[in-house]
Amino acid sequence: MISPVVGARRVALMVAACLAMMPLAPTPSHAAAKIQHLISPGGIQAWFVQDATVPLIAMEYAFGGGATQDPADKPGVGNMVADLLDEGSGDLDSKTFHERLDRRAIELSFSSTRDAFRGSLRMLKDNKDEAFDLLRMSLTSPHFESADVERIRAQVLSGLRRDTSNPTALASRKFLEVTFGDHPYGRQANGTLESVPKIDVADMKDYVRRVLAKDTLKIAVVGDVDPATLGKLLDQTFGGLPAKASLTPVADVEAAKPPRREFIPLDVPQTVVTFGGPGIKRHDPNFMAGYVVNHILGGGGLSSRLYHEVREKRGLAYSVYESLLWMDHSAVFVGNTGTRADRAGETVEAIDKEIRRMAEEGPTQKELDEAKSYLKGSQMLALDTSSKLASALLQYQLDKLPIDYIEKRNAIVDAVTLDDAKKAAQRLWGQGLVTVIVGRAPQAAAQPVAATPSPTAN
Repeated sequence: MISPVVGARRVALMVAACLAMMPLAPTPSHAAAKIQHLISPGGIQAWFVQDATVPLIAMEYAFGGGATQDPADKPGVGNMVADLLDEGSGDLDSKTFHERLDRRAIELSFSSTRDAFRGSLRMLKDNKDEAFDLLRMSLTSPHFESADVERIRAQVLSGLRRDTSNPTALASRKFLEVTFGDHPYGRQANGTLESVPKIDVADMKDYVRRVLAKDTLKIAVVGDVDPATLGKLLDQTFGGLPAKASLTPVADVEAAKPPRREFIPLDVPQTVVTFGGPGIKRHDPNFMAGYVVNHILGGGGLSSRLYHEVREKRGLAYSVYESLLWMDHSAVFVGNTGTRADRAGETVEAIDKEIRRMAEEGPTQKELDEAKSYLKGSQMLALDTSSKLASALLQYQLDKLPIDYIEKRNAIVDAVTLDDAKKAAQRLWGQGLVTVIVGRAPQAAAQPVAATPSPTAN
């Protein structure tokens, strides 16, 4: 049986994927191991934790840019590049390349997130030379063969067609459009049914040339390898990339201010509600206060206020979840739930009422103490593998946090006062919500009331 919070978490994660961010990650018990700032002989920098507990090596890395570097009229270029980099490179065709990966149990993947083009590599220690060489070929000599391009294009288009009848996808897309307008954050990272057919090999090669460069590269490695060996591997893998990226500048943008409500009619059994508004940027002095109070409101799963009010008290939905999400140039909070069409209006009202109450009154001291205790304690449990730790260390770099952030985090959480939490609650939720409702139409309860008109809301 699926956990009560899993469904809503999946919806929140879809919006998070669209925005290409990752929630503030707690830290694992072995994160107390020394984090080294490694500089290779060729000048490639990485955060590195040497861990011989198991004979594995995990590497996470990212280049600045991501989906914001897609041409305005061709969203989805970076996504296509990510899907094609491991489809043949160097002297290997797609079939042979994947056979090499499978034979050595090498895990290699790429993704174009909102602000970064990310990659992941995981291997057994004994297979590190071949793994890093396959990655080198992917980054420096991808084929983009016509047959592979068309096969991947067909897969992307198939997913986009499915999204046209998926209420979660429609709600996520509309939320981005309403929140960010014509800013690059308002575009779909995986493209559209109109843009993907227009993407050609020249677009993808240009993206690789402009984005995959050493000056924006961030790397995190955790595993059974010594610093000298790792330095050589990093030079061999990334040393041949261009020295400097050629990125299109991206402006800062303020998320659309609430209140606003949109309705998209769709004949599906369950109505999906996505709600949110302007958030707090990662380096804002009030960020941690907002993070803690958000845990109390909607990020704490079964213990959150929204879960108690919407699920336990009223039985309106199976799950409800809300997250703080941040990007390089903006920040939002976003939440999701699903309910029966005839109870959608009641569900939105319950969410709105609880959020207003939090904005006006803030949390109690007991709620604050319990949230801080949980957030501090969970850092010893949440990231319990080399891959998860490497992913967290990469995110800390992308967030421009210090290399000793892991050691400082609990003290930062502890420093949040009740007054800080109340101010953050008022700042986050005092203006109300941007709400997108997707579901069956004519139930009056599901219709937006006193909403800003939308081309899709009639």
